[in-house]
Amino acid sequence: MSKKHPVVAVTGSSGAGTTTVKRAFEHIFYRDGIKAAVIEGDSFHRYDRAAMKEEMAKAAKEHRNLSHFGPDANRFDLLEELFASYGDTGGGKKRYYIHSADEAEQHNARLGTSLTPGQFTPWEDVPEGTDLLFYEGLHGLVVSNEANVAQHVDLGVGVVPIVNLEWIQKIHRDNLERGYSAEAIVDTIMRRMPDYIRHITPQFSLTDINFQRVPTVDTSNPFIARDIPTPDESFVIIRFKDPEALQVDFPYLLSMIHDSFMSRRNTMVVPGGKMGFAMEVVLQPIIERMMEARHV
Repeated sequence: MSKKHPVVAVTGSSGAGTTTVKRAFEHIFYRDGIKAAVIEGDSFHRYDRAAMKEEMAKAAKEHRNLSHFGPDANRFDLLEELFASYGDTGGGKKRYYIHSADEAEQHNARLGTSLTPGQFTPWEDVPEGTDLLFYEGLHGLVVSNEANVAQHVDLGVGVVPIVNLEWIQKIHRDNLERGYSAEAIVDTIMRRMPDYIRHITPQFSLTDINFQRVPTVDTSNPFIARDIPTPDESFVIIRFKDPEALQVDFPYLLSMIHDSFMSRRNTMVVPGGKMGFAMEVVLQPIIERMMEARHV
């Protein structure tokens, strides 16, 4: 951990709301003039898209579990190395995983390469003169037999829906956007479950703040749900691990976020439609104090 070069990690699976929290941080960084080194969790996968398909086929034949949630498909050691290096020096190595043709075009123009979606860009130095490192992905606070990423994080934020809602979102996304059958999606969920339990869930006990979306409609059977519950059909549970250490002003937050209330001494509940706003109101003073501490 480092006061001079802080590391902020947002951890949550795809569709959990990490895009919302990333946007909230972007707004905070813009308003406060903070220059962040942005790190995408996908860039620390072990295999590119083609190689991952091959490895998954091998694992299936050998009756082994392999998923992007677990250590066999990721470089936790390199992620820990980056967090440690940034905390010490404000530098380190990063790369990008190319998700789309638009991203490929952007990076090829920047690097003079001919990369395609599903590939990684070459490793390059983190830009000099950044104020903090901002990570968003699956493993910002992961602890495994080979690596302890969490020990280098100055502020850890978890973003996670209840598991049935997470499944509903995955089923709809994979079916509508990727054309997967219901049976294939269920097989993927089952294959990932051991790694999810061992390597994803434990991180949410290490985070400083968790944002958990809970629907107010029936999601008891996620495999037959026709619609994804909307934000207005949800509440967001905000849990603070140590409110005193974070200097959380609950009366102020309750006055700022309409219809919010306390459910425990360290837990707020806010309307789902206020999730992005709540994130900004909660996180901005914490980030500003981190920036002030850099100069003490």
